[in-house]
Amino acid sequence: MRPVTPIPVLLCLTVVSVIFTITPVSAWRPWPHLKPNSSDLLYSGSKKFEGSSEFVHLRYHMGPVLTANITVHTIWYGTWQKSQKKIIREFINSISATDSMPPSVSDWWRTVRLYTDQTGANISRTVRLGEEKNDRFYSHGKSLTRLSIQSVIKSAVTVKSKPLPVNPKSGLYLLLTSADVYVQDFCGQVCGFHYFTFPSIVGYTLPYAWIGNSAKLCPEVCAYPFAVPEYVPGLKPLMSPNGDIGVDGMISVIGHEIAELATNPLVNAWYAGQDPVAPVEIADLCEGIYGTGGGGSYTGQMLNSHDGATYNMNGIRRKYLVQWVWNHLVNYCSGPNALDQ
Repeated sequence: MRPVTPIPVLLCLTVVSVIFTITPVSAWRPWPHLKPNSSDLLYSGSKKFEGSSEFVHLRYHMGPVLTANITVHTIWYGTWQKSQKKIIREFINSISATDSMPPSVSDWWRTVRLYTDQTGANISRTVRLGEEKNDRFYSHGKSLTRLSIQSVIKSAVTVKSKPLPVNPKSGLYLLLTSADVYVQDFCGQVCGFHYFTFPSIVGYTLPYAWIGNSAKLCPEVCAYPFAVPEYVPGLKPLMSPNGDIGVDGMISVIGHEIAELATNPLVNAWYAGQDPVAPVEIADLCEGIYGTGGGGSYTGQMLNSHDGATYNMNGIRRKYLVQWVWNHLVNYCSGPNALDQ
């Protein structure tokens, strides 16, 4: 399989306030107002060069990380097809799979497992799919704010009929919104973010992430490189590995957020920068890097399947494109072993 020609991506970190100083940690994609190959694509106020150890001071701030077996509980908000759910479920199940062909999702997770807590315990190898909740009637409407996202989670864990389990120590809660749902700052500033719920709203402190399906609203931003912005002339979109641009775009953001939730669930563990309100985390440090040679304005080498789809990792039964994460032991971005040597 031949590498795909590297393509330009935007490298920047955006943090958006919820209320006052409460700031969920965001995963991002290209900015529409920047010119390709401009210096703005290489610099930002917090990260400077993407993937460069010269500007990276990732530190452990003594907070908890997820060392117990991790269970991912999902909330399907809006209208979802069975095929879309299957792609995402299989990605989550692939994180702990031991029989996937290399380069694999489970190989990628090995880098995340290198992170430890103050006792020296590593992040868990086991990531499993937990309980699921469907909110197909848009209980909080088709336009959600940062705080109403927490209200959706509250409904899922407190509803009388089959509520999601409450597991603050090793549970992660993914709120996945369908393509017809708009979330505050979606497309304009974020494609997904993670934080923790407020006891005053939900009743518990639970690590959670929101990721949106951008297929209708902004695929060129949040499903890049399977859709490309108009401001990059001549750049052709790549074929997505599972035939669903919106969901394939979500996969990389889901991987981004799960990796950061595992290493920084309460925003007081592993991050770079002086202020936890604006942390730079292990996936932020590798934003836009998907293969060997990635950095600057290039994704690095990726792979083509027999049908021409682009990917960089194998799951249990599918192929995925997932960005790499920061390896703090060697100070560079790492992916599956087969691509990282």
